[in-house]
Amino acid sequence: MFNKKRPKIGITGPDHGGGAAWFFTSLSVRLAGGSPLRITPSKPAKIDQIDGLILGGGADVEPKKYGQERIERSVLVKDRRTIFEWILSIILFPIYWIGRYFRSTKTAPIDIKRDKLELTLLEQALQLNKPVLGICRGMQLMNVHFMGTLHQDISGFYTERPQIASIFPKKRVRIKKNSKLNNILGTDICNVNALHNQAIHEPGQGVQLVAKELHTGITQGLEHSDYPFVIGVQWHPEYLIQIKRQRNVFKELVKHAR
Repeated sequence: MFNKKRPKIGITGPDHGGGAAWFFTSLSVRLAGGSPLRITPSKPAKIDQIDGLILGGGADVEPKKYGQERIERSVLVKDRRTIFEWILSIILFPIYWIGRYFRSTKTAPIDIKRDKLELTLLEQALQLNKPVLGICRGMQLMNVHFMGTLHQDISGFYTERPQIASIFPKKRVRIKKNSKLNNILGTDICNVNALHNQAIHEPGQGVQLVAKELHTGITQGLEHSDYPFVIGVQWHPEYLIQIKRQRNVFKELVKHAR
């Protein structure tokens, strides 16, 4: 008999800030059929309380965790969509922008307590084969867990084209054919948003890099070959819920959690 109980999906975030990210990520989980649980360093959760895990965006991962010293950061085309999706974009983007402006995700350069919490939950989720989705910082943390490294500052990748930092889907990425992410999104190329300053450098053990930004080659998606659903995306699908293929990312997570 089909189990109608909604799977519990843990969503990690910071103690301070991150309200907009939590709201839209939890909404995405609810739309996908799951029940969201907010997890922060001051309000942790045990792995047996959740059926799936989302490692959210936010502060940069502590460089010492991948063998580097922290460096000072430099100063800083269209998908086919339905008319309905365009209308939703017009309605939702001002809401996304206002939410991020007043409830900023990143309130500190690094968050060591959050790093520790998320790495612990990630390790436990992997041991129990629970599905994990990493978003932006979350994807980077996944790569670090598997002994990979990061570029601390990606501004050097943008010499002729300006670096994009926007909740609007202005960055075009290519998805590896026959990858899990390719099957979930139903396309091998799409436009996404971008709110990151770091990116994957060397992939970790067993990590497959399955999405790349056009023109720069910056990694935009990863999967792990040893697990049914361990996927990371560099963009923020929670700010693109008006687009069906982006909602599919959360639907697939909830499906595996169920």
